[in-house]
Amino acid sequence: MKKVLLVKPFNRSDHIQPSLGLGYLASIVRNKHNVAILDCIKEALDVEGFIALVKKHSPDVIGMQCYTFDLPFIKKALKAIKDLDKKIVTVIGGPHPTVDPSGTMERFGGTLDFAFSGEAETGFPRLLDCLDVGSNDYASVPGLIWRKGASVTVNQKALVDDLDLLGSPAWDLIRPETYPEAQHGAFFKNFPIAPIMVTRGCPYPCTFCAGNLVSGKKIRRRSAENVLEEIKTLKEKYGIREFHIIDDNFTMDKEYTKDFLRKLKALDLGMSWSTPNGVRMDALDEEMLKLMKETGLYMISLGIESGSDEVLALMKKGITTSDIRGHIRMIDKAGIDMAGFFILGFPGETAETIKKTIDFASELPLKRANFFTYLPFPGTESYRLLEASGELKDVDWESFYFTNAAFVPRGLNRKELKAMHRLAFARFYLRPGIIFYQLKSIKGLRHFSFLAKRFMRWIVHN
Repeated sequence: MKKVLLVKPFNRSDHIQPSLGLGYLASIVRNKHNVAILDCIKEALDVEGFIALVKKHSPDVIGMQCYTFDLPFIKKALKAIKDLDKKIVTVIGGPHPTVDPSGTMERFGGTLDFAFSGEAETGFPRLLDCLDVGSNDYASVPGLIWRKGASVTVNQKALVDDLDLLGSPAWDLIRPETYPEAQHGAFFKNFPIAPIMVTRGCPYPCTFCAGNLVSGKKIRRRSAENVLEEIKTLKEKYGIREFHIIDDNFTMDKEYTKDFLRKLKALDLGMSWSTPNGVRMDALDEEMLKLMKETGLYMISLGIESGSDEVLALMKKGITTSDIRGHIRMIDKAGIDMAGFFILGFPGETAETIKKTIDFASELPLKRANFFTYLPFPGTESYRLLEASGELKDVDWESFYFTNAAFVPRGLNRKELKAMHRLAFARFYLRPGIIFYQLKSIKGLRHFSFLAKRFMRWIVHN
């Protein structure tokens, strides 16, 4: 039996929400091992604070999730772990090692023992089994990234087709009811909140997104009964009053989605819900929207991305601004509030196309909008094109956040892009109706504090 500490690294994210990925891993390995989960963002732990808790837990294995913007913290944390005790086995997994396995192992050198490519629910338990019995049969561990002599070996990934087999995240270790009012969607209707995953995978070719590199292109789903049982448990055992479906493609299979919604309606749980990660507009219809509204959906987020048809084509969104207007009219008619996601500074953009996006966002009947500066995520098609053109040399990898303009397209400079980013927020939110809507959505002083911090970081200090 190993003592395992699963870690969500600290970063400057203002989304303080449970890690479902770590929750699923904990659920799978806890039958053989002693597991704890540590959320460094929630606990506001820098490397020094993190190491203090490592000393307290005395783990044999530390596993950390890794997005590209986590790299600076993880580099310092891995060194501190090995300085503390070289025998602690260090493992990372997630999007970044998936898309850059060899580069990740080289980046961290001897402070990183193993990494995982893709989903780790199959491979991580097998790695722990190897470590438990002192076996070096690493070639049999799906998705494992490991050193074989001087070279890095990347094992074939394994995806679980029947997601019901994964069970539910280890909610007793996560304790969702203890999370603050700083969820992914910023606003909410009821509290406390828990995120849930219904499907995995994405078949769409969007050039800026690395989602299908991690979870594959095939859509896999849990049974409706399995999901509903988890929602019931969250309500009855943890007092959860709202759930957030964080899938990329919850609505893609219309018949499955409608079946789930009918069964949710029949349960009459009295819970609110939203889709803060966004859904595909072209996967919606009037019947589905009606069921969504009847089951407590109050806000639907949409990946609109741009107000320029030229840029939408570069992104391979498979949708036009005319299509977007039509879908939004249908959602608006259903009486569901909408939030839109937009990307500014995509490769090939100009000041004119960015202005089109800002105008477009303000013209649509959205209640909220988030404007992100483009990030060249390794492994994506847009990243590969920038790599081929030599434009990646100007990327600010130490400021790899959605608000920092880490990449700037040719013809613009960072100061100009940041100014347009601030202008986008100002144009959208500084309207009387929108201001009133946001103010009436604030649930209390602590919620207001989180929103104020988010505003200062996104708008004033970015």
